[in-house]
Amino acid sequence: MAAFAEGVPCWADVLLSDLAAGRRFYGELFGWTFEEIATAYGSYTRALLGGKDVAGLVRKPDGRMPTVWNIYFAAKDAAASAVRIREAGGRVITPPVWIDEFCVMATAADPGGAVFGIWQAGSHPGFGRRGAPGSYGWAEVHTRQPRAVDAFYRAVFGYETVPAAEGVPATERVPAAEGAPDDVVLWTPRGEPPDPRHAIGGRVVIGERYPAELPAHFLTYFVVADCDQAPRTVHRLGGRVLKTPEDTPYGRFAVLADNQGAVFAVLAPSAAG
Repeated sequence: MAAFAEGVPCWADVLLSDLAAGRRFYGELFGWTFEEIATAYGSYTRALLGGKDVAGLVRKPDGRMPTVWNIYFAAKDAAASAVRIREAGGRVITPPVWIDEFCVMATAADPGGAVFGIWQAGSHPGFGRRGAPGSYGWAEVHTRQPRAVDAFYRAVFGYETVPAAEGVPATERVPAAEGAPDDVVLWTPRGEPPDPRHAIGGRVVIGERYPAELPAHFLTYFVVADCDQAPRTVHRLGGRVLKTPEDTPYGRFAVLADNQGAVFAVLAPSAAG
């Protein structure tokens, strides 16, 4: 499989304290199987669906680290991306480093504080399957600094922003887009038409209804066939339902937390989505 285009979400992994519990949880929820691989930086758990890579599970090296899903954006040159991140007002947390022959990886934060990863493909290009039930579907940054964050991702990856309500009938718009069109925007990568059909992610404003202590963050979505069944399965497996299923023009989604506290979302896409 060829490497992903610059700025396209190409991988996701979750930091967990208990990998065995994580395998049980996600194995039952998404039908994943798992394979352990050894790297110079420790073991890494590949999550597979039908033999294709869909995500990674990583044991937290320090208990003080957050239990969280991480999203990675493809880079042709991770070192050059790190320079652009600094120049655009972001922060490089972990400088680019080769992970054996698999990839060059870096961790950064945007001006609003949301953390994300950079992935320069080596032998591992990223997702082997996406867009199908049990695999990655979407990612969006939630922030309180939309102007600074929009300018940052435009400078780093060349994203154009498109209002989420564009092309959606007024009767079908999601509440955020109905009340404040700039609260939800979609990202299209450099060289692609700036329209919802070519979007690869998005930005959402953290509004006043959320607690002040909620930090800026990325939310990673996984595709499911049934958005109402997934929360019931999560609850049965010891996780939590943070946002009950809700319809949008792009599909039905819910926000969940696994049995160790890592937050993610599930999405059953509509035909238009």
